[in-house]
Amino acid sequence: MKRSLLELDKPELSAELKALGLPAFRAEQIRQWVFARKTASFAAMTNLSLDLRKLLAEKYEIFCGKIIAHKKSTDRTEKLLIEWPDGHRVECVLLRDDRNHRTACISSQVGCAMGCLFCASGLDGFVRNLTRGEILEQILRLNQLLPHTERLTHLVVMGTGEPLLNLSALLPALDEVTANDSLDLSKRRVTISTVGIPQGIEQLADAAVSYRLAVSLHAPNDALRNTLVPQNRHSGIAKIMAASDRFFSTTGRRVTFEYVLIDQVNDHPEHARELAQLLKKRTAIVNLIPFNPVEDLPYRTPAADTIRKFVELLEQGGVDVKIRYKKGDPIDAACGQLRRSFRDDP
Repeated sequence: MKRSLLELDKPELSAELKALGLPAFRAEQIRQWVFARKTASFAAMTNLSLDLRKLLAEKYEIFCGKIIAHKKSTDRTEKLLIEWPDGHRVECVLLRDDRNHRTACISSQVGCAMGCLFCASGLDGFVRNLTRGEILEQILRLNQLLPHTERLTHLVVMGTGEPLLNLSALLPALDEVTANDSLDLSKRRVTISTVGIPQGIEQLADAAVSYRLAVSLHAPNDALRNTLVPQNRHSGIAKIMAASDRFFSTTGRRVTFEYVLIDQVNDHPEHARELAQLLKKRTAIVNLIPFNPVEDLPYRTPAADTIRKFVELLEQGGVDVKIRYKKGDPIDAACGQLRRSFRDDP
């Protein structure tokens, strides 16, 4: 069985090539083809001998997944459905905006066990963690959708799954794509989004990572959050905030608190005031996300006036707030809409 090239870091690849009697610089050449030149085939690596290309193709595969579907939205958002050799699938998304940002939104797990009531990602259940190589493959596949003159500028781990429950695979993958001889993504342009796992946030703080942290809060108090985000019953907002405060003090990175605004659920004026009270003394930002409709879920997007009033109350309370406008909604690629498979799959 062929090995996945993306499961090997640079020292591991060099060691394997050395065992085959090849010089160390071959690893650098191969990595340049895969990461910088967007190559998906050993046959295209023309500065390697034909015999070496054949040997590599016999022993390794660059991509182990298969693109099952590729959808494009009118706003230039693109979504891929990738199937792994075990038959399980994940979705990942390429987002473009008018600031010339090209953002990859990737998954960290097959499915999700968090069970947030308003999110499609957990509707089909949790299966397993993704591997280092599977995480990297999503990023490289999305990068290949861009012209050769362009590359990804941002990366968000906001697809299916809870990233902080798969840090052993995620962090090595992120270290790879931010390396100078890889995609050379700025660490400040990489965001890890979590439902709020205090131990995982502490682990990021201890590792002194330079990545950005986004905490999916969605409610200003435990009573409401226990309903919307069942995982909250195992921690509570106080522990999440304490861990987030430590992340900020350790890394210097301002934490973003994501808040999906749901009509008649968490969008009342008292919720805005309570949220402002919770965050006003913290160096943080609220990313307000009007609910994106999900088939099989009964929730609705608040009216524009309700959203505007919520923002005003937060700002009056001294909170920095931004609204995340939806992208990819026509192809179910907006925040909270990703699943393990396209809805029109057979």
